[in-house]
Amino acid sequence: MEKSYITDIERERCKKVAAAYAELYEIENIVVLDVGRFGFVKLQYYRPPYGFDNVITFTDSRSMFENLWEEWFDTKLYLLAKGTPMLEMGYEEIFKCLPEEKQKELVGKKTVFARMAEIELN
Repeated sequence: MEKSYITDIERERCKKVAAAYAELYEIENIVVLDVGRFGFVKLQYYRPPYGFDNVITFTDSRSMFENLWEEWFDTKLYLLAKGTPMLEMGYEEIFKCLPEEKQKELVGKKTVFARMAEIELN
């Protein structure tokens, strides 16, 4: 009998998480794939002819959600800083330079993703 590394319940939850972050795959060089009994894999930074630089496997929806949240958040901060002197700053400093309303908008997006993925935030 083949060993499964992800439960059926977590597989369904991970599918919802992957779908919630679909916009991330359009703006960043990332793809998340269901790899059957092995869970889900995030492939990142494709470089021909070598393949992907980063490969992360997930077997639980919570860690997948948090990882994709960080990717989305950092990507948005990078895009906001691109073409400005802020690009030399770290993500935390970029965030602090944003107007309070923009900060709230970005942080609030986590709740939107959580609802879409049916994940409860702590």
